[in-house]
Amino acid sequence: MLAETAAMSARVCLGAITGPHGVRGLVKVKPFTEVPADIAAYGPVEDETGQRRFTLRVTGEAKGQVIVALDGVGDRNAAEALKGERLYVARDALPEPEDGSFYHADLIGMDVVATDGTPLGRVSALYDFGAGDLLEFRGEDGKARMLPFTEQIVPTVDLEARRMVVDPPEGALDDAPEKDAPEKDAPENPAEEE
Repeated sequence: MLAETAAMSARVCLGAITGPHGVRGLVKVKPFTEVPADIAAYGPVEDETGQRRFTLRVTGEAKGQVIVALDGVGDRNAAEALKGERLYVARDALPEPEDGSFYHADLIGMDVVATDGTPLGRVSALYDFGAGDLLEFRGEDGKARMLPFTEQIVPTVDLEARRMVVDPPEGALDDAPEKDAPEKDAPENPAEEE
């Protein structure tokens, strides 16, 4: 229960500023919300350090990004200085996800195990490069491995136990820690038969 409380109190990244838009302090933001305009729906956001807070007002959308006015940012130079800044909100400011949906922040740090219980690592990130979410996890060897984050490949996500079960396609984790392989009988040598 303590791990769940820690995960729920974490901040969630709602988007990242990709650059200025025009000369009056507007910025372009790549939203990580399901509905792009919702980036401004959960109250003020913070920068990565938590030291700067901004109230957002979405003024438009362009090419998969939202155009946003930030309080206190009134010119292009100030907007340019924010390029690359990630925008966070407290996890408890967000609504609970629907069944079968998860906030990426709730999954970070979860244990990843194979269907037979073999430990594979911990979730380090989730990505969406346009073809669906990818789960990244790291084993004790420090190597990053990725799998599609689909119901077929990740059949179980247990938020309370902070554990997910993966059933990767054959060969997808060839460099992952090996499972106990069944002993194979030595091949028969016809020359030794009597």
